This record gives sequence, structure tokens and C-alpha cells, in this order.
Amino acid sequence: MIQTSRPFRLTIVHPCVGRRAGDRKYLKTWQMEPLPAAMIAALTPSDVEKRFYDDRFELIPFDEPTDLVAISIETYTARRAYQIASEYRRRGVPVVMGGYHATLCPEEVSQYADSVVVGEAEETFPRMLDDYRHGTPEIYYRAPGQPRLNIDPDRSIFTNKKYLPIQLVEFARGCRFRCEFCAIQSFHKGAHNFRDVDRVIREIGKVRKPNQMVFFIDDNLTSGMSEAKELLKALIPLKLKWFTQTAINVTHDHEMLDLMKQAGCQGVLVGFESLNPDSLKQMNKGFNLMKGGPAVAIDNLRRHGLVVYGTFIVGYDHDTPESIAETVAFAKQQGLFIAAFNHITPFPGTPLYKRLQAEGKLLFESWWTDPRYRYNMIPFQPAKMSPRELEDLCLKARKEFYSWSSIASRAREPVNRSSLYVFRNYLFINAIHQWDIEKRSGMPLGDEGMSLELLPVRR
Repeated sequence: MIQTSRPFRLTIVHPCVGRRAGDRKYLKTWQMEPLPAAMIAALTPSDVEKRFYDDRFELIPFDEPTDLVAISIETYTARRAYQIASEYRRRGVPVVMGGYHATLCPEEVSQYADSVVVGEAEETFPRMLDDYRHGTPEIYYRAPGQPRLNIDPDRSIFTNKKYLPIQLVEFARGCRFRCEFCAIQSFHKGAHNFRDVDRVIREIGKVRKPNQMVFFIDDNLTSGMSEAKELLKALIPLKLKWFTQTAINVTHDHEMLDLMKQAGCQGVLVGFESLNPDSLKQMNKGFNLMKGGPAVAIDNLRRHGLVVYGTFIVGYDHDTPESIAETVAFAKQQGLFIAAFNHITPFPGTPLYKRLQAEGKLLFESWWTDPRYRYNMIPFQPAKMSPRELEDLCLKARKEFYSWSSIASRAREPVNRSSLYVFRNYLFINAIHQWDIEKRSGMPLGDEGMSLELLPVRR
């Protein structure tokens, strides 16, 4: 056991995706409060001295004394997380990592972290922290199953940090659909776990601010229909303005849409993904064509006064330059509030990654750690175009959709200007997306200005 008269010191770090050498500016659309860091803080005992640093917009004081560093790692932040871990470990400070990437690639992460939390952290992080305080750490801490979601994030660590004016709240984790490309379903294995509705309502009461949007970060808020309706009914008296993510099936449940509008929902993110039936079938998302497909779904949402954030992914075997152009034209004609046009990304541990690997189409074995890889590069060989052509078409799609003429045209859609509040947010969000388009492309993963090699753990 470590004998000391001072408190045990924990440093929590949220890594950035990447940074060009000497560049301290970061994408505005990515600067939201990192709830995983707040959850780590909430799971930390009160007698532990904790500090938090957000690598996206502040310098990490690597020489500041600390006893342990905790990092929640995603695939896109993996290389930067390994750089940060290497800096601390060169100073003799142990590092623990958890999160989606740590669960999908625990052996890889263990090369750069002294301990790895695999699965959800509610039960394992406190035990891991206690082991470090007593000098008896293990390499892997594996969650025994779905935890009880009875811990609220400790947002005190965000004090005096400048994030976008959006409050993030979680109701449930996971999704019951099994889309081929989705790392969420690989992590949660198709399960869906809910927080108590009363706890969510109390949390909203603590964090809400006048005229500030709340974003339910659930991967699919309505994956459990009955549970979602219970939440919506409890939200109605709050007069809250909020946004969330859902699947296309909910757009045909008019009782649900009525409840969402009554509960203060302003709009939803829906993964339309593709207009091509063959592509949807390949991604195990053929249900997107149910009852008339995206056009009918969008119409149903608008009839209930909800704006639509449509996401599309390209690069499947049936996609062509012509089909991508048709997708952009559809998004503009439908007057979507905002939209995303991304190439499919083979995240480790997903059926997509395994298929492309088996087909010999991966251009990088682990693109997320390869120093040659840049954000928006295509890490696989598409069937009907070159990787560079697909990359250029994705960029062209974003530029066309977020051009000023497109923004002006889509502003004429009545639901996008249904109130001054909605219209102001429409202009603000579309302008930010336009400004960020060029800044994303070609950005390195990790800090390009860090010259030291990654430091693997020696065991």
C-alpha cells in the first residue's frame, strides 16, 4: 500500500483528434463538453485530488505532479492518446485508458497504457483506481456486464472552459440495430441500457440554461420505444428545447413524433446513409427503405415541426460518382437543416472492418495509428472509384451542400425558419460547418509537432 500524507492525484485528459505542427486552433464543431471525462470524474472518490485538461484547446502541463493519468480513447483520438501517454510515462507516471477504442482494441491499447478498462467503467474504474492507490494494479479491468446507470457526470471539471453552448445529457446507451459499419453495436453487442427517467429529469434541472439547447447524446434515443415514451412524457412540463439521434423507424410512429414535439424536441439526426437499396442491404440497413424510405420519413418529421439532420455514408460497393451527386441533390432538394456526407470508415472490431480485411481492401492495417493517414483520407479500396476520387467527391459534396447558395435555398424550407430561435440556430450551425470543411481535410491524427517516438509499455 502507498503510504503518503497527501491526497492521491488523478489527472484526466481528453485528447484531440489531431493537430498540424504549431497549430493551436481547433474545429469549433468538435468543441463540445466531453461527457466521458465528466463520468471519470464522477467515479473518482472525493478524497482523490482530480484535475482535468482538454487537449483540444489547452496545453497539457506534463510536468505537473500527478500519480495517475486517465484517458478515454476513441479510434480517431488513439494516436494522440498514445502520444500523451508516452509523454507522461517518460516522466514515470502510469496511464490508464478506457472507452470505445480500448474495448474494441484492448491489446493494442495495452501497448501504451499501464492498465486498460474494457467495457463500461461504472464498476471497474473505482476498483482500478483503488488498486493504483494500494500499488496493486492489473493490466485489464473487464466490465462484468451492463452496469446500473446511476451516476451523474461531474461537470465541475468544465468550469471556466469554453465549450459550445450545448448541454449534453445521456438517457440510454447502445442500439438494438446491427448496422455493419457501426462501432456502437460492436461495443454494446446490440444491447440497450437505460437510466432512470427521474434521474435524467433531475440532471436536466441542474444543467439547463435559458435558451440553451440540450442534446441527448444517445446513439438511438428511441431504440426502446416504451422507455423513450416514458422519458418524453416526463419532459413535457420542462418546456425544454432539445435535439437527439434516432433511427428511421420512429418517423412512422406518429404517437412518438407527437410526444417528441410536445416534449420540446426541435429536430433529430437520422442516419439515412444511402438512397441505394443494394448499398443499404450490404450495410445491414435495408429497413431504411420501409414505408417509402427517406423522403416519406422527412415529410413525417416536418409535419410534426421537427428539423432534420440527415447523415449519408458513401463508399459501398454500389456507390458511384453519379450516385453521390444524386445524394447531395436529394439532401438539398429536401431542404435538410444540416447534413453529413462521409465515407464509410472501417472501425476496428466492426463487421465492416472484418469484411474489408478479408477482401484485401484495407489500405492501412490500422489507419488510426499510421502516421501517413490524414483525416478524410480513404483507408480502403472502393469498388467503383479510386480512394482519392472518393475523398474528393466527399469534399465536393460538403462544399456544395454548405455553399451560401445552398444555405439560402434551404432556409426557405418552412420548418428551418419556424421560429426566430430555430432560424438563428440554422444560420449559426450552417456557417460553422462551412468554415470547418477545409480545416478537417488533411489534418493529421495526433500532434504533428510531437517529434518523440511513442513509448510502448515494457512488462
